[in-house]
Amino acid sequence: MSANGQNRHTRTARLARKLAVAGTGAAVLALPLIGATSASAATPAAAPAAATATTTYSNTLDGWIRESLDIMAQHGIPGTYEGIHRNILRESSGNPLAINNWDINAVNGTPSKGLLQVIDPTFQAYHVEGTSWDPYDPVANITAACNYAADRYGSIDNVFGAY
Repeated sequence: MSANGQNRHTRTARLARKLAVAGTGAAVLALPLIGATSASAATPAAAPAAATATTTYSNTLDGWIRESLDIMAQHGIPGTYEGIHRNILRESSGNPLAINNWDINAVNGTPSKGLLQVIDPTFQAYHVEGTSWDPYDPVANITAACNYAADRYGSIDNVFGAY
C-alpha cells in the first residue's frame, strides 16, 4: 500500500477513468504512464484488404443468388441460399428469361417473368433499391421476389409452391 493509504491499482484505475473523461487523445498519450505495454490498441488499425475490395459475383445462378443474398442482408430481407435455389428451380429451372404465357396472370396480360416468376406489378412494388428495374435481371428478380415473399410469408424459405 502506498503512503497515502491507496494501493497502486486503485490509483491507476482512478487516473485511467479521469483520462477517459478528459478525452481519448489524453488517454492514448497516458497509456504508457499507467502501465500499458503499448498504445497500439488505441490507434486505428489499417482497413482489412477484404473490406476495401469490391466483391465480384459469377454470372451464373450461384453468383446471382449470392449477390442477391448480400443485397438482402443490407436491406434486412430474410432468406437463405437453399430457399432461393429451391424456388428458382421450381419456378424457372434457372432460366432468367423464363416467361409464363399460359397461366391466369398471362391471360390477364401480366405474365410471370424471370427466375422467380414475378409479375410486373409485384416486381415494381417490391423492387429493392440498388438493383435494376428490369424484371428479367436475375439479381433484381430474385431480390424483389424475396422481398415480396418476406412480406407475405415471412421469408422465401417458407415458400414451397407457387406464390
